[in-house]
Amino acid sequence: MTSRLASQPPARKAWRHGSACVIAHFRLTPKSSKEAIDGIVETPDGPAFQARVRALPEDGAANRALEELAARWLGVTKSSVSLATGGKSRLKSLKISGDPETLERLLQERTNELRK
Repeated sequence: MTSRLASQPPARKAWRHGSACVIAHFRLTPKSSKEAIDGIVETPDGPAFQARVRALPEDGAANRALEELAARWLGVTKSSVSLATGGKSRLKSLKISGDPETLERLLQERTNELRK
């Protein structure tokens, strides 16, 4: 797994449209010293946002922390973000409910900020 350079955009996006939602892919590192979304990494399943949370990977705490981090990062309500897949894996998909076009724009803006 390697990090993408800022000058090389990923061939694919780290998200896709769903039905009245967007599914965003994350690679989660629990037990971190800080909570952040650091960039985009290439995974065996394609590009994913690299996220770090302080929570331990016990009883779903890290998954909940990721949901809250993603909601803050995108400026959406916590209730609109939920774990779709990857409950026990480092590679996770979050379902972000709302207008797919608006969410696409938000994700693209945040991705562009990560590349600066």
